[in-house]
Amino acid sequence: MDLSDFGRRLSAETGIGRLMDDLGKALSRGNSDMCMLGGGNPGHIPEVETILRKNMQKILDTPGEFEHAIGDYVTPRGDELFIAALAKFLNEQFNWGVTPENIVLTNGSQTGFFMLFNMLAGKQANGTTRKILFPLCPEYIGYADLGLADDFFLANRPDIEFIDDHTFKYHVNFSTLDIGPEIAAICVSRPTNPTGNVITDEEVDTLRCLAREMKIPLIIDSAYGAPFPNVIFTEATPTWDESMIMCMTLSKVGLPGARTGIIIAREDIAAAVANMNAVTALAPGSLGSALAYELVRSGDITRISNEIINPFYKERSQRGYRQFISGLDGLDVFLHKPEGSMFLWLWMRDLPITDVELYNRLKNRGILVVPGSYFFHGVDDSWRHRQECIRVTFTQDAEMVERGIDGICDEIRKAYS
Repeated sequence: MDLSDFGRRLSAETGIGRLMDDLGKALSRGNSDMCMLGGGNPGHIPEVETILRKNMQKILDTPGEFEHAIGDYVTPRGDELFIAALAKFLNEQFNWGVTPENIVLTNGSQTGFFMLFNMLAGKQANGTTRKILFPLCPEYIGYADLGLADDFFLANRPDIEFIDDHTFKYHVNFSTLDIGPEIAAICVSRPTNPTGNVITDEEVDTLRCLAREMKIPLIIDSAYGAPFPNVIFTEATPTWDESMIMCMTLSKVGLPGARTGIIIAREDIAAAVANMNAVTALAPGSLGSALAYELVRSGDITRISNEIINPFYKERSQRGYRQFISGLDGLDVFLHKPEGSMFLWLWMRDLPITDVELYNRLKNRGILVVPGSYFFHGVDDSWRHRQECIRVTFTQDAEMVERGIDGICDEIRKAYS
């Protein structure tokens, strides 16, 4: 089959494609023994699912609500009642001064980033080419293949702070951060997928000032952050103004299947994304908005995030961290300080094999992780560090995660020996 450049680019094998394929197979009934420590699927939290089930039942029991949720198109911007409730919620919580015209929904945050990145970067009307800059790498695997042009991303190597004998933290290296005229936007996830890093308030403020100076947006991916699901285990102030683009999602609140992304941006940017929705999908889906509407309108989503979701992931994170520290004692292995998100990030310094070879060895023994090199898009391939890391997810069944971590520790010891 002859494919266009677009077809070849999006149909080729990618890191995110491999990750989602492994995720789907591992969660299928025929692979129930697989230790799924590689995907980004949120954990099934019974208390949250009970609340969402009640919301669904209320929709079913209210005449016309179910029919509207599944049978009517909403506007290309998304469900207007949900958007109005969200604007009110954000203003009451953070005094951001947003209006419904600043908000647009997408069919998942991945779709939102595809539209944002390609409307800002790539070939420009004047014939030049602009890029998306990641000020802190490693960064989210799902960004890597979103660009519809070659050489689409540029990333900055981090500073590495050693906290203790087994723990480190990445920081933005501002001394090497070069924001030239070829940069269309700066993008950082907070907390960062894959490492669980939360960039500090000072780092956010500095990035925001640099972006303003260059008259480009600072994009904050808050899929795991504030105000929901607030899977943050350290101090972090949610910040937004019209020089920024804040991206959120309902996935990590417990609705990944509903595919509801949220973009908060300057009015012209939000309107442009809405127009793209109309072209590519007519309108975003409305089931996620319907299920989350009352939680946002009442503000109860804050309580659920802080009292149920955050403690669930924090306990899992601390348990996995302790198990790795114990199981890898004596090896030249470090874990990134777990400050948020749903992952643990291992750095195996001077690992005798590559991260991909370790991934395959683990996969052969029924344990799925994600090779670290998939997260270093836009960084010089010669940096050996990128082949010494793996990402481990701790969201699935606790016994499965414990068994998987034991196997990872065993395989890493074999690799070093």
